[in-house]
Formats: sequence, C-alpha cells, structure tokens
Amino acid sequence: MKSIFKIFIMSLVVAFAATQGTFGQQLPQFSQYIFNGLHVNPGYAGYKGVPYIQSTYRSQWVNFPGAPKTFTITADLSANEGSMGFGASIMSDKIGPSQTSSGMLTYAYRIQTGHESFLGLGVSAGVSEYVIDGTMLDPNDFGDHNIPEGRVNVFTPNINTGIFFNTARFYTGISVYNLVGKKALEKEDIALAYHNFHYYFTAGAMLPISDEVQFKPSILIKEEKGSPTNYDINGMFLFMQTVWLGGSFRSNMGNGNEAMQEGLSKRNSIAAIIEIFATNNLRIGYAYDHSTNVLSNLRNNSHEISVGYYITPKNIRMKNPRWF
Repeated sequence: MKSIFKIFIMSLVVAFAATQGTFGQQLPQFSQYIFNGLHVNPGYAGYKGVPYIQSTYRSQWVNFPGAPKTFTITADLSANEGSMGFGASIMSDKIGPSQTSSGMLTYAYRIQTGHESFLGLGVSAGVSEYVIDGTMLDPNDFGDHNIPEGRVNVFTPNINTGIFFNTARFYTGISVYNLVGKKALEKEDIALAYHNFHYYFTAGAMLPISDEVQFKPSILIKEEKGSPTNYDINGMFLFMQTVWLGGSFRSNMGNGNEAMQEGLSKRNSIAAIIEIFATNNLRIGYAYDHSTNVLSNLRNNSHEISVGYYITPKNIRMKNPRWF
C-alpha cells in the first residue's frame, strides 16, 4: 500500500519539476466541474459510490467569431465495495480553425484512511487528436508556408494523474494533466501550448446552516508555467437536498501578465450556477458566465448546460450524499 502511494507522489513531484511550458493556459474550462470532479482530477473516480453519467455542453463568448464550444461525456463507476473507481470520458473542444478531441479511461484506487475518509489515487490514459483547418484562416500574405492549405491533424497519447482526499464534509485534491505526448506534436507544431503540463488544486467543504440549508465553499487553482495562475472561488447553497444555487468568481494572480493587453491582464469573470435534482437520479445544471474585464462591453457571455444521471436500482438508497 505504501509503495503505491509513493509512486503517485513521485509522479506528481517529477511532473511539477520537469515542466518547461511557455504558452498560455489552453485546456477547456467548465463552471460546473464542482459537481463532476473527473473534469479536473482522475483520483475522483469512484467517489460517488454508484454509476454516474454526465454530459456537459459549453458555449463560450456567444456570437463571438471562432469562440470556444466544448462538449463532454463522462462515466464514473465504483467497484469492490468502493475501493476502486473507474471512469471514461469523451471530449470535443473547438476554437476557431482548431479542434481537439480526446478519449480517456480512468482507474482510481481508493484507500479508506478513517471511518468516513478516503484517499483516491487515480490515473487517466488515452489518446488526443489535434486538428487545424487552414481553409478557415485568412492570412495577410497568400502563400504563407506556415499556414496549412487544408486540414492537418495529429494523434498523441495522453496520461493524467491525481490524488483526491475526502471525508463526509471536506475534500481536497491535486492533479497533473498532459504527462506524455508532447513530442509527437513538435513535428507538426500543432497545439503545443494546449498539451503543456497543467496542474490543478481543489478544496471544498460542506457547512450546515440549518436542517434544510447547507453551504458549500470551494476553490480551484490552475497553473501552467508561463501563464497567469488562475483561480476560481465558488459558493453554493443546497436547499432541501434538491436545489443547488450559487456562483463563482474567476480571476488570476497577475503573474505572467506582462505580455497581455492592459484590459485583458485580469481575465475576471463571474458565473451564476444552478443545479436541480429533477428526480432522485436525474440532475440538471446551468451556468451563465459574464466577463467583467474589457470583454464585458462585447456582451459575448457564456452558457453551460449539464445533465447527469445516477444508475441505481429503485429499491436501493444511496449511502453517499453526493455533495462533491
């Protein structure tokens, strides 16, 4: 058991020490990751304790030419009385002439460290495809050899790893994405920034206010060398175990902003988030993001919709409160 834990710790430390990225943070972002930790940490797999499937669609900066559009489907499974977690995910992310698609499989070994506490050690492995469509570009000088004349794509392997710790009312985790595969992209010079190492730190808690109301504060810190350190501060209220209502504030710590235009150096945004248990098994979520920097004048805000379903027999009551 100790050797497994040491391997995961060493892999995280080595990844943090070895990174040499110099481009801006590129991985897709979601506002409702607080209800599906597989988006940011493979060690989360199996936490829910029952099979769970979720689909999320995000349209960022609506009506802005070439704005990001992201679609994902994730499956989260638990086995061996909760000591193992399995996951699968499919993602498509389109930004202007470029598109990224990936398929990942996840395994997490969950160690019970106390009466109600667990430590999940997770790894995701799969393949990513990066595409750029030169026909969608409008160069200043025709015949530029740096711009492809047609569609260029390249496949690369990918591995993510993470540690996720939770008790009944608290969780924290750290993860590293894109551990392998960058060398395969260097030949084509496609999506090098996208495939840099990306690091995530998360933490949150569930605080009871009354018998019918609870409050869940949480934070996410995202880091990629050469770009500003981004953070999300979230606050969600849970009413009668049925309705989640709250919001999020997203900004950065200012490092790496030197080359950015003054009005964009603080990429601030706020989000209003609602999630509803339509039934005992079906949850539906919506997030509305609004930029508060120079982009706010363009009125190109973002919309995100998610649908999740717990696959459980009707006569089985779920032991896990599914707060995280």
